[in-house]
Amino acid sequence: QVQLTESGGGVVRPGDSLRLSCLGSGSLSRYAMGWFRQAPGKEREFVAGIIWSNRRASYADSVQGRFTISRDNAKNTVYLQMNSLKPEDTAVYYCARDSRQFGAGVPMSRRDYGSWGQGTQVTVSA
Repeated sequence: QVQLTESGGGVVRPGDSLRLSCLGSGSLSRYAMGWFRQAPGKEREFVAGIIWSNRRASYADSVQGRFTISRDNAKNTVYLQMNSLKPEDTAVYYCARDSRQFGAGVPMSRRDYGSWGQGTQVTVSA
């Protein structure tokens, strides 16, 4: 079972940027990877995902154009660049690994991901 460790969260002001990182204990190159977030009292929701081949990414409508997911398979690391942050982006952010190897698309359901990190808190407040 792979271990995923997120980092890069913090407290920022509206309009600021943050870059989250997710380091895998083993190779991630055969798997799609995703970022999810969970705000207090809300369901965990899909934020962004990237296919194993690094050729396609998908985003939630709420972050489209502001967030960018990327991966460096040589470093077993996935990133989430978050720009123009808003208070409604406040949440615990989790990275996750697809349960399937070499999947054809980017899964957007939590049920498709079999490995999860512990999360990193992002707080956007004036």
